[in-house]
Amino acid sequence: MQHLYEIDVRVPMRDGVALAANVWRPAEGKAPTLLVRLPYGKDVMGFGQSAFPDLLALVEPGYAVVVQDCRGTYRSEGEFVPHMADRADGEDTVAWIADQPWSDGTVGMFGPSYLGMVQWETAATGASALKAIAPTFTSIDNYEAPWFSAGGALSLSLVTWWNALMYAADAQRSLAAGEDTLSQLRQLGQAALFPESLNDVLPTGEVPVLAAYGKWWDDWMAHPSHDGYWDAMELTPELKNVTAPALNIGGWYDLYIGQTVRTYTTARQKAGSAQAREGQRLVIGPWDHMSTSGVYPDRSFGPLAGAQMMGLTGLHVKFFDRWLRGDTTALDDVAPVKLFVMGIDQWRDEQEWPLPDTQWTDFHLTSAGHANTADGDGALTTEPPTGAGHDTYLYDPRRPVPTVGGACLPMTPGFGGPVDQRSVAGREDVLCFATAVLNEAVEVTGPVSLTLFVSSSAVDTDFTAKLVDVFPDGKAINLCDGILRARYRNGLATEELMKPGTVYEITVDMTATSNVFLPGHRIRVDVSSSNFPRYDRNTNTGGVIARESEEQMIPAVNHIHHGPNHPSRLLLPVIDRKDQQ
Repeated sequence: MQHLYEIDVRVPMRDGVALAANVWRPAEGKAPTLLVRLPYGKDVMGFGQSAFPDLLALVEPGYAVVVQDCRGTYRSEGEFVPHMADRADGEDTVAWIADQPWSDGTVGMFGPSYLGMVQWETAATGASALKAIAPTFTSIDNYEAPWFSAGGALSLSLVTWWNALMYAADAQRSLAAGEDTLSQLRQLGQAALFPESLNDVLPTGEVPVLAAYGKWWDDWMAHPSHDGYWDAMELTPELKNVTAPALNIGGWYDLYIGQTVRTYTTARQKAGSAQAREGQRLVIGPWDHMSTSGVYPDRSFGPLAGAQMMGLTGLHVKFFDRWLRGDTTALDDVAPVKLFVMGIDQWRDEQEWPLPDTQWTDFHLTSAGHANTADGDGALTTEPPTGAGHDTYLYDPRRPVPTVGGACLPMTPGFGGPVDQRSVAGREDVLCFATAVLNEAVEVTGPVSLTLFVSSSAVDTDFTAKLVDVFPDGKAINLCDGILRARYRNGLATEELMKPGTVYEITVDMTATSNVFLPGHRIRVDVSSSNFPRYDRNTNTGGVIARESEEQMIPAVNHIHHGPNHPSRLLLPVIDRKDQQ
């Protein structure tokens, strides 16, 4: 099949701004069209990236593909402000495509991260020509992921790097227009290439190179709560307008994993048509935000773990064939949910999420008062402890627990993904609670949370939780984690400070995982008060954290209480299918 390729096609928006797009289309006839909208540059965005389907595999079957620069980025006109124009621009672009002589009137969208956000923003308009979306590693709530955590902490390392990257691109445009200085562009470019130092600057909201550029950085720093500013961007209430089924793709170590599974379950309930609700699909691999290979220095998930081996491109084609071409048999061999189960390192098909045979099991925290470090006496037991107790540690924001692995952007080797925790589990400000050595396998697949009874010497502090698979040789691989800023213990919209010494019940959302803890292994949960620089440090003062200096920081003496009156517990979704084997 012959194809035509057009560069910088101007697509008019309702306000007169023209957005630039590259178009691949069959030389003859009308075609269903797949749209990618991105703020990173349509001319250099590599379709060889692992989270993308193979472009040629989409074009060859006869799809047209349109790749468009978002408003105010690269070749498109206008001003870029994250999320502000993407609903209207997406709706206008879909309508423009449907009106082209080479279009058959049907449109699908695909792409990861911000490219997934714009898919949901477009679908939320109810655009009639949009028949399906395939959002990868993404969110419908821009506060809870990616810019903040589900517990209210700022996603510091991501926010500083991403803003430096976008500001550098913006400064380059401005310089070309004679509006900015070369020195400012150099500063921003240096910050984007070497962002680590940005995270050490205090106050956080006054990082010079970012604060000087202003724009949305100031807005984000001024709105640390999930208030009206963020509500205007959240799409959960708009799901009632969505009529396009979605192929939701996530990674167990992706920074959006909590939102990926939450979006799937919410859309199954609240999308605006039976087709959209029933047509939801969910795929989760052992992947992070930048890599879908499933291979990491401390843990390799085997040859079948990669997106290429599991056929991610072919799955896109089947999904679009079903909803854009009307092939009602295209998805007959595709289960609604496809998960990679770590531990046994196998793909598995499921019908629902969470799994219907989940046994929600409490693992109680207990100790003799010395759970500090992995060598302490902290224990996890399915039997509630009969005696009361507590564990204590000092959280000093000047000496935070460093980020070692996790569902975050892998800025440097060992920063994200599965990483041996032994380097941090030896710290006195990390409490470790572990089961006895397992005699038989325990599968945990589904959402994970930790309920704690806490008190502190401070009026505000953070509590972190990390689920860990401890191997027989002592290697300890992180699976999922979470953080809660205590002032948001009753909700992200309002701040409520603590009274020092008072015991509070809190719950830390640890997102989700799928892992079989094999015989000889142990299940462990690590508790502390920092995960830096993945998240900003709580200064413990109760003030505006983004505006406080190092001199204003104070240490916090934090207590984890357990026992009959304070049942601190890890809630795990245990799957027991021995009777089915």
